[in-house]
Amino acid sequence: MKEYHPKIVIDLKKLRHNIDQIKARCEARGVRVAGVIKGFSGIPACAKVFEEAGCQYIGSSRLEQLADAAAYGVKGPFMLIRLPMPGEVEDAVRLADISLNSEPAVLRALDAAAAKQGKRHDVILMADLGDLREGFWDEGELLEAALLVENELSNLRLAGIGTNLGCYGSIFPTAEKMRELVARAEAVEARIGRRLDIVSGGGSTSLPRIFDGDMPERVNQLRVGEAIVNARDARDLFGYDMSFMHQDVFVLRAEVVEVKDKPSMPVGEILFDAFGMKREYIDRGVRRRALLALGRVDYAFPDMIFPRDAGVEVLGASSDHTILDIEDAKREIRVGDTLEFTLCYASTAFATHSPNVKIAFA
Repeated sequence: MKEYHPKIVIDLKKLRHNIDQIKARCEARGVRVAGVIKGFSGIPACAKVFEEAGCQYIGSSRLEQLADAAAYGVKGPFMLIRLPMPGEVEDAVRLADISLNSEPAVLRALDAAAAKQGKRHDVILMADLGDLREGFWDEGELLEAALLVENELSNLRLAGIGTNLGCYGSIFPTAEKMRELVARAEAVEARIGRRLDIVSGGGSTSLPRIFDGDMPERVNQLRVGEAIVNARDARDLFGYDMSFMHQDVFVLRAEVVEVKDKPSMPVGEILFDAFGMKREYIDRGVRRRALLALGRVDYAFPDMIFPRDAGVEVLGASSDHTILDIEDAKREIRVGDTLEFTLCYASTAFATHSPNVKIAFA
């Protein structure tokens, strides 16, 4: 049977191992894991592994991914982790059991949609603690929204308070930031007169609080994707020992279409590449080079795919080709050979979303 490339090969056993490892460490601190599937474009077979591992919720920013998971037989419960668009509130209530919110108008629309469908929809109100993405910046507005849900929107249930850190403003989820979140949650509880079920402390970037053992006790949920799927950021960016995790759950395979000796410095007047960028090149003389039949439209960032072959270096990419230096490769690389690459969060998200990249399982 013909083998098609490029493709992503997924090891579901390694995925389950990674989920179990993160869950065990979080649950030892009283924190439950909402498993986020958007980092691999919601591939249903992978979403099923998150469910089987006992994640509190199966979460995605895309309702289409939740729908695909449900059609595959994943029971959920499902969490919408991007603020619902006003135009999708009907589908949000139909497909998600709980959603993250920060706009009173959308909360009212969700309430109407839930009433229409005869459902009760849970919501988490988001507090912006400085990353400047979603969430109430003003605490007074947060309290007003909490009272709105609690007292006026009878088809919604205020399940908790949450935050997001590190995704836009690069703000590190310190223990102090987590204490700020707890203070917001306790302010809401004082206003509505009851205890909240969920204090959601962010995503994978908040895991250092688990590893360091300084997560405040009231934070009882994290929404984790990257740290499970790739397990690279905590190691490469924050310096944590992640040897207990697999970094090769998702492996990209691509075929070599050209091998030649060429200058390492482009010859002629240098202007811009295919993406309008002005690049710098290092003259290393004539080097052995290989071209792969995939490019930036498939994985976006050439510096975020990592060759498994020793001595192979990614030089860059155009839309449809990836250029490698193979001068120091430990094996002879020929046209028609398949090379493998491990990935990070961004390259996994792009590659699994590309219709040109096939999906296979180990």
